[in-house]
Amino acid sequence: MASSDVSHLSQPCIYGQMESAHNQRKSGFMKWFSKLFKGPGRGTTNGRRSEVAGEENMFWHGPSRSMDDRSRAENEDLDHAIALSLAEDAKRRNGHIGRGHEDENFSRAIDESQGGMPSFCPYNTNPIQFLPRGFRLCGGCKQEIGCGHYLSCMGTFWHPQCFRCYSCAQPISETEFSLSGSYPYHKKCYKELHHPKCDICNQFIPTNLSGLIEYRAHPFWGQKYCPSHEHDSTPRCCSCERMESRSARYIALGDGRSLCLECLDSAIMDTGECQSLYHDIRDFYEGMYMKIDQQIPMLLVERQALNEAMEGERGPHHMPETRGLCLSEEQTVSSILKKPRIGKNRILDMRTYPQKLTRRCEVTAILVLYGLPRLLTGSILTHELMHGWLRLKGYRNLSPEVEEGICQLLSHMWLESEAMSGPSFAASSSNYASSSSTSSSSYKKVGKSETEKKLGEFFMHQIAHDISPAYGEGFRMAHAAVNRFGLRRTLDHIRYTGRFPI
Repeated sequence: MASSDVSHLSQPCIYGQMESAHNQRKSGFMKWFSKLFKGPGRGTTNGRRSEVAGEENMFWHGPSRSMDDRSRAENEDLDHAIALSLAEDAKRRNGHIGRGHEDENFSRAIDESQGGMPSFCPYNTNPIQFLPRGFRLCGGCKQEIGCGHYLSCMGTFWHPQCFRCYSCAQPISETEFSLSGSYPYHKKCYKELHHPKCDICNQFIPTNLSGLIEYRAHPFWGQKYCPSHEHDSTPRCCSCERMESRSARYIALGDGRSLCLECLDSAIMDTGECQSLYHDIRDFYEGMYMKIDQQIPMLLVERQALNEAMEGERGPHHMPETRGLCLSEEQTVSSILKKPRIGKNRILDMRTYPQKLTRRCEVTAILVLYGLPRLLTGSILTHELMHGWLRLKGYRNLSPEVEEGICQLLSHMWLESEAMSGPSFAASSSNYASSSSTSSSSYKKVGKSETEKKLGEFFMHQIAHDISPAYGEGFRMAHAAVNRFGLRRTLDHIRYTGRFPI
């Protein structure tokens, strides 16, 4: 998953409430009148009174006063209360808080009516300004946060309605949220966007015992899936190796194999359907000046028939699945006579017939597993025909790495000629093949779908990244030798030494 800087915060927001300046003034006014009519209250102790200085938790003690001073102070309190009321009225009329000349005259008249003496005013005569306790700007709308609720999180303050999910744009009211970079998300929204889902069951991939997200991924297709699907009998395509998702069903071939619908689209199902491809590949060899003169039978067979024929043959076999065989012994093999019908997720009416194979040369027949896409079937045929060419040309006692490696190389070159644009092997085989053009139908490019091109790339990827000693390492040694010396010199060196040139 794109890594991103993600934080899951518990109780990320501090909720607060700002008291309006109007409420503060109203409360102060009522306190002055309470003192006026009730006299000394709890705030007076042994002639000392607690007075508030700004914040509620800050106090100081004024000097003790006589009864006359106390009466005078009460008058001053009344003056202050009236002045506050007048200031509020002035604010409503003029849009600002302050003392006008009319208010001062009115206040002076009240003072003179109470004793003829002007009152003592310890306050500043400048206009009175009331500010909120905390001057805060909202991190969303960038406006001042006045009275009411607010949030404090991500290093700033927010109106509750301004703290919104970056995905759905709805306010975040939960006590936990996810943070990606500098963007907040609802936990559910973040999971939908960034938590990987299984491509098989379409569920969120669960965490392991360590709390980490653990999944499997195909090295070529990138298909991500839960580890449990490797053990729950989820079908896997026998051609492209992708696992069957819950939204698309594979076709069961009846011999334990399954085929995805993309591979089924170009699958070759019977021996007759494969004959044109077989002739194309023989033409491919002829264009490489590696013509095969003998008429070698080619049969498409079921999995069981291939395994039975393989038991009578010596030599290395590509495990765990062998999909082609170059026979050198006489055998009777059941070949697929007619293309089966495709029913609901399975094939129907499979018809086979037994065919006795007689040895007429070093190669009796070539067998290929049925039901594979055209490009994969062709690469198998090319590989097995190379085995036949080596035997017919007198290459004897080759090691598995050399024989299988050079056969894999020819298979890879044929795939290049079919699946990739441009000449397939001009650079690597220029010392062996003619530089002139050939009439081989394998060079006649026809339009291929993007799906078939991608399959061709995958089959070449399989050959190049095979980890087996004979097929994988053998191919890489053959590829390096041909790139350096050319195909003709490499084959000549193998004939005389049994090894790849270094």
